[in-house]
Amino acid sequence: MKVTNEKTENRQAFLTVEMEPAEVEESMEGAYRQIVKKTKIPGFRQGKAPRAILERYIGKERLFNEALNNLLPSAYEKAINEQEIEAFAQPQIEVAQTDPLVFKVMVPLKPVVKLGDYRQIEIAPEPVKEVTGEDIDEVIERLRHQHATWEPVDRPVEFNDLVVLDIESHVEDKPFINQKGAQYQVIRDQSFPLPGFSEQLANMKNNEEKKFKLQVPPDYPGNELAGKEAVFKVKLSEIKQEILPELNNNFAQEVSADFKSLASLRKRIESELKNKAEENARLNYEDRVVDAVVNLSEMDFPPILVETEISRFLNQRFQNSSQGLDEYLSNVNKTEEEIREELRPPATEKVSRSLVLSKVAEEEKIEISPAQIDTEIKNITEGANSNKVELEKALNTPQFRTSIEQTLFTRKTIQRLTEMANKGKINKSTKIRKETKKKGAK
Repeated sequence: MKVTNEKTENRQAFLTVEMEPAEVEESMEGAYRQIVKKTKIPGFRQGKAPRAILERYIGKERLFNEALNNLLPSAYEKAINEQEIEAFAQPQIEVAQTDPLVFKVMVPLKPVVKLGDYRQIEIAPEPVKEVTGEDIDEVIERLRHQHATWEPVDRPVEFNDLVVLDIESHVEDKPFINQKGAQYQVIRDQSFPLPGFSEQLANMKNNEEKKFKLQVPPDYPGNELAGKEAVFKVKLSEIKQEILPELNNNFAQEVSADFKSLASLRKRIESELKNKAEENARLNYEDRVVDAVVNLSEMDFPPILVETEISRFLNQRFQNSSQGLDEYLSNVNKTEEEIREELRPPATEKVSRSLVLSKVAEEEKIEISPAQIDTEIKNITEGANSNKVELEKALNTPQFRTSIEQTLFTRKTIQRLTEMANKGKINKSTKIRKETKKKGAK
């Protein structure tokens, strides 16, 4: 085996590996022994057919591919050991030619992170947004809508009414939206199903039929419809008006039996809004501090890290969705490459932040003990309504414990950074006040 280190760039080593014919033949023989045991060939006992017969029966290409599957991993390991290369992630291997066998290897290398003087960063904490009476009223109003009732009315349709209607429509003789007994809330300037649809329903009466045309927007998902004209025919069968509950103690008890009065409901809402405001301020402050540390740092890492993060973003987006990637791409009229490019900036930012935080944790000697992981699992399971035993068992598997450890690791590192940034600001302010006081005394 001959290994050539062509170059190293972007934290990637590019190797060319040429295999000796004897090495390939040895792997071919090993592949033959594996396959012949599992292959039934007429005229031969299973496992006893000569190699030449097996090659004619299954094809030499299949035998060669099986040999490659066995040969390449071991050859790759030997190659990086010979070149004293430490791989950081899975390599990319491409067969360049088969006679002699030559393959190219791209080996991702460990990222290099050079931190700036992050201990000198001074950033003032985020001010907490004040909770006003208007904020509480807004939540109350949302709750009223959630507990509203809908009652039939004998009048023309008004905006915000809920209507029941039959819809027939087509675009260039192709069916578009066709549904009987559809429920639809008539909201002004609503873009669903098309802009202007709600406005066409306004002022219609019960049992009235209406025909109208609407333009499909140029950016409508699915390029075969974008920019074309849709023809609608609708028949209204029912009009319902929203009846909001009165603001009183009964309403508070309807929201939850925990509330005996409207005042207690408002107090709970105020408390939750304050907690949310404090949490938002804390998260925003943490982001500013971490961003400052990242901006001070220099790093070089293999592109595969960003590609992996992009793939993770896509998997998360469609993991719990009934819509698959192909269907989504068709709806938004984009290719997978275009979507990946859109995700590249946030993926790059996440990789950069993760690498910097790991380096800070190394510098600050951040550690997470098994007891801390146990405590976190206990906190998680205490909030579970049911199946606490099953949940605790699942969280104590090595995979989940490692994930929890990483979460605590990141949390503790960010906490250390914010303490340093905040402490520096406080110390500086204290020093200024002391110096001012001394000057006044003189």
